[in-house]
Amino acid sequence: MRRAVALRLSAASATLALAATAGVVLSMPQVAAAAGTATGYATQNGGTTGGAGGQTVRATTGTAIHAALCGRASSSTPITIEVEGTVNHGNTSKVSGGSCNTADGVIELKQISNVTIIGVGSGAVFDQVGIHIREASNIIIQNVTVRNVKKSGSPTSNGGDAIGMESDVRNVWVDHTTLEASGGEDEGFDGLFDMKNNTRYVTLSYSVLRNSGRGGLVGSSESDLSNGFITYHHNLYENIDSRTPLLRGGTAHIYNSHFRNISKSGINSRAGAQARVDNNYFEDSKDVLGTFYTDQAGYWQVNGNIFDNVTWSSPGDDNQPAGPNPRSNTSVSIPYSYSLDRADCVPDVVSRTAGAGKGLRVSDGNCTPQTPTQTPTPTVPGGTNLSIGAGSDGSSKAAGTSYGNVRDGDMGTYWSPAGSTGSISIKWGSPTTVSSINIREAAGSAGAIGSWRVLDHDAGTVLASGSGAGAIAVPRTTLRKITFEITGSSGTPRVAEFETYAG
Repeated sequence: MRRAVALRLSAASATLALAATAGVVLSMPQVAAAAGTATGYATQNGGTTGGAGGQTVRATTGTAIHAALCGRASSSTPITIEVEGTVNHGNTSKVSGGSCNTADGVIELKQISNVTIIGVGSGAVFDQVGIHIREASNIIIQNVTVRNVKKSGSPTSNGGDAIGMESDVRNVWVDHTTLEASGGEDEGFDGLFDMKNNTRYVTLSYSVLRNSGRGGLVGSSESDLSNGFITYHHNLYENIDSRTPLLRGGTAHIYNSHFRNISKSGINSRAGAQARVDNNYFEDSKDVLGTFYTDQAGYWQVNGNIFDNVTWSSPGDDNQPAGPNPRSNTSVSIPYSYSLDRADCVPDVVSRTAGAGKGLRVSDGNCTPQTPTQTPTPTVPGGTNLSIGAGSDGSSKAAGTSYGNVRDGDMGTYWSPAGSTGSISIKWGSPTTVSSINIREAAGSAGAIGSWRVLDHDAGTVLASGSGAGAIAVPRTTLRKITFEITGSSGTPRVAEFETYAG
């Protein structure tokens, strides 16, 4: 027994000695240094706390990061690793131990749990060295830059992914990171943020992904459908060809992110994937949402997004863009609480908060709205207003307003909900065909209506979604009741007329 204890002490001493020479400083156990708490799907399945409650270690090399992992009592002993300086191939070596499974030239978080890696001081840069998470759980990565990771050429790391997760990964929160490349696959780069082979409950927040052929994927092939429950929020995707992200199966929630200069395709929902896309700002891009490069369709629910100078390709057998008038084709329920910034606030909020070196700042709800440089002028429907003579009802009404005011042809009367959100409906005694509506705000309230949905009330299906009042095209539908649901507002909504048209 004494000999076994001595051997364990000897191994631990060797690891501590390596840690000292590799540039790691150990401190007493304390609360994890990670700022804030996890958001999105990373809060589910028991939550994501990383190394909270464990020892905190300062590392200045990749070898030191590995030494810190290997110096733990077990592979699940909580630890926070504060990283400062630049991690590169020259200072990232394999370290052996019973609580780790590491490799040269890549940061390996393999077969471990309860770890936080956070950039501190003047910041942490992983230069051509990727972060590989495999068979691991409860991982937090914050305030780091990972750049120019290659899968071909020299040197290579992590299969070309800046951050890659695979094989039974659970509960990862990646926050305030900058992930960037210097080209596409032809230049040796792959994805910036990839998940495959049974990876679930992941959140990517307040991060910048840029200058790459591929933003990231969920699922390595059309048969890898074991991944899902991913949240992407308050991120910037900039100068990327495609995959922002590519979703194969699973469920994703994408909100309050800024997409700029996406050259080929953006959110690619396919192979049965379901994406909820809320209050994002898409700018100077092409085919930012849809099913692309496959005949295996995916689905989306869109709410309150802004499409500023976005172009759309024509549909084909393996190309089904959601635009030019994106509308929902599914409904996605979100199990956690979250707060939405206005879509026109997203460019400002994201520019101030996303990426490494921003002080881990998050949205406080204040912003400078951005006016789209290209605002399509919708065609006001013509023909007979079918709302005149129809019935109406709604979810609630403010004092002094009436449901009937939206169908009386009088712009001087209006309906308002009892709060900032609510719904108003037009209904008929017999089936009526509608293909467009026109929501007209009362004088003095223009711009108060934010995000909205149009519903076939009886069928419960979403016909269209977007933001702002005005003319709205919907699929030609025969129904008895159509509902305009206000899901967000910047003031008191006042709907003077809810016009409906067959043509």
